[in-house]
Amino acid sequence: MNLTIVTPEKIVFQGQATGVAVPGTKGAFEVLDNHAPIISSLQAGIITVRTADGDQEFPIRSGFIEVACNEVSICAECDE
Repeated sequence: MNLTIVTPEKIVFQGQATGVAVPGTKGAFEVLDNHAPIISSLQAGIITVRTADGDQEFPIRSGFIEVACNEVSICAECDE
């Protein structure tokens, strides 16, 4: 699936991912290939991006995720 993570300052990740785990405001969840469409708010925590090259982690304060047709978009305020 194609994943894009953007902050107000820049794009922090753009590329192929095998999964992404996020801290949803109603509980943490993971998005995998062919996930059902969803829009959710995110709370402070860690976004974990799983790729063929390994995992990457991005600490966030808040944000939103949208999933549709194997396209995942995350807009977040990151703790960098």
